[in-house]
Amino acid sequence: MKYMLLINSGSIDENGGAAECTVEDWTAYDKAVRDAGILVSGESLADLVTATKVQVGPDGERTVTDGPFAETREVLGGFYVIDVPDLDVALDWAARCPGARGSGSVVVRPVADFGA
Repeated sequence: MKYMLLINSGSIDENGGAAECTVEDWTAYDKAVRDAGILVSGESLADLVTATKVQVGPDGERTVTDGPFAETREVLGGFYVIDVPDLDVALDWAARCPGARGSGSVVVRPVADFGA
């Protein structure tokens, strides 16, 4: 079953990365996921200041707002999609993720399978 691990950082460093883990931590985790053969896809997102929010009102009018957005305390930093047997295994991999440390968190969501 496929699960998405949404990586949220509670605090970011001066370079826009998660403050509580190193590049080496991410490199090791990425290697572990690849070596385990469970990686479907994964990406790190560009700095929050590059974000753009789009909203469409009831009248169909589009509103575009450049980021960052002060309403949120967490920053979505990236994601992994993994293919593992069940939720328990997905949760184990989420707990190993450097983004789950300290003020960070990893949200685990099953990927919907509309073909089933």
